[in-house]
Amino acid sequence: MSTVLDVADKANQPINASLVSDMSRRKMRPADPILIRIFKDESELEIWKRDRSGRYALLKTFPMCRWSGKLGPKTKNGDRQAPEGFYQVSAGMLNPNSQYYLSFNLGYPNKLESALGYSGEALMVHGACSSSGCFALTDAGVAEIYPVVREAIRGGQTSFQVQAFPFRMTPGNMAKNRNDPNYSFWTNLKQGYDNFEVTGRPPKVSYCGRRYVFDADFEGGDPRDPLASCPPLLNSENGAVAARDDADARKTEALLSSGTIVEAHAYADGGMHPSFRKLLKSRGAAALAKKASLDEVPISRPEAALADPHSPGE
Repeated sequence: MSTVLDVADKANQPINASLVSDMSRRKMRPADPILIRIFKDESELEIWKRDRSGRYALLKTFPMCRWSGKLGPKTKNGDRQAPEGFYQVSAGMLNPNSQYYLSFNLGYPNKLESALGYSGEALMVHGACSSSGCFALTDAGVAEIYPVVREAIRGGQTSFQVQAFPFRMTPGNMAKNRNDPNYSFWTNLKQGYDNFEVTGRPPKVSYCGRRYVFDADFEGGDPRDPLASCPPLLNSENGAVAARDDADARKTEALLSSGTIVEAHAYADGGMHPSFRKLLKSRGAAALAKKASLDEVPISRPEAALADPHSPGE
């Protein structure tokens, strides 16, 4: 385990040298803004960073050790659901004194979720390998992420966007999950996903009509009531984003028509990246806890994690 974990001043450690080298090679500075994307089904967290061109490029993908619940949004306190949606994280939401090594709060519920009556608090990205609605990346994982986040905020980024998805929003995954009751919600999330994929920039997020609206300018300014109908738009939809959305919709329908798409599996209680699941299966929960956390925080519901393979025979 990295020696960075053995020092007392854990919140002020420098960015990992290999990440600094990667930034330099990609024409990024440690102070440049970031964006984070989270994918439940793949159990991965991505850090994106703005480069000299003004677009965001993928800096690194981190395996997640544990998340809880099932695919779908969090709606109430105690449901063990990890959030799905668009969030803004500011400096005051970073926790250098977390019980799970280091952490930052996602800001759930956001304005839309609050208006819908969703409840819950302290939904975090943190260390260890235990989750009750959070995203756990091991102490070593969050120790590498935290300085990147910290330096972007110190560099002047007042808050950074976190996009949390059930899965990578590809036509294949949309087709596999076509019969899920959350499909309409996921289609809305995919609009934001496509926007970032096409433009390389964090979309402006508004809320109206009980949904997210991206990169929209409205008559009278941004809507105040997320549950009310959307006001008239002042701008037209980005043509490239619309084309991407239409092309993916056609691909999804073609896959469904082909009859070759298998149904997505149902989660017993959250997931775990295959790299960690392999260790859990071969060496047991105590060994994984020792690897994931300096305090050897117990793995949450290890039996459920083993019940959710990504492919037969894994």
